[in-house]
Amino acid sequence: MKYYVLILLALFDFGLSAQTKTDQDSTSLLKHSCHWSPHVQAIEAESLFPMFFSGGYHVGLGYRYDRWRLRVSVINGGKYNAESAGINNSSDRFKRYYKTSPGIFAGYNVWNGLETYLFLESHTFEIEQINTGLKKDLHSIDWGGGLSYQLFIGKYLYIQPGIHLYLRKPKAVNFDQSEYTIPRADISPVIRIGVRLWQKNHSCSNFR
Repeated sequence: MKYYVLILLALFDFGLSAQTKTDQDSTSLLKHSCHWSPHVQAIEAESLFPMFFSGGYHVGLGYRYDRWRLRVSVINGGKYNAESAGINNSSDRFKRYYKTSPGIFAGYNVWNGLETYLFLESHTFEIEQINTGLKKDLHSIDWGGGLSYQLFIGKYLYIQPGIHLYLRKPKAVNFDQSEYTIPRADISPVIRIGVRLWQKNHSCSNFR
């Protein structure tokens, strides 16, 4: 998780610097504000790109209407160990990997690029017992909320650092004489990079 935090901080600083530079003249400021102003419709594609570093992938597609955004996504974490994100009973005897799992997110733009959202994800985790190498699958319906900030770099490209809180019902899987219990909650920083594929905004007709 520490690598996620370092990348998040670096991109957040980079995004803020680029945003400040972009906002120096009134024309850029108008274009910048058009990304989140009321009466906007947009289609966006994005990825939680650190998943590629661990041999996995993530892809999401979102539709924005005014301040609301609905997004669907699919994630596969590769060799990323999600057990380190558990906040109440993480185990050092097991590893937990994201297998291919879909999710749906409903968000609201609170102010400029600041977005809060709720989500529901159908996760399939691969649980590995470290000392034996045995692996078993565990399915969990996770829900929760997130807070993130969408930082546009120019007209179309954006980065969106944030934080997620995952909640779930208690579940366990047996490994011979040992039992794995999944944490009831995870908290994790996230970094998405995306592109606005299409936008319609009548109040910003000069934004193309």
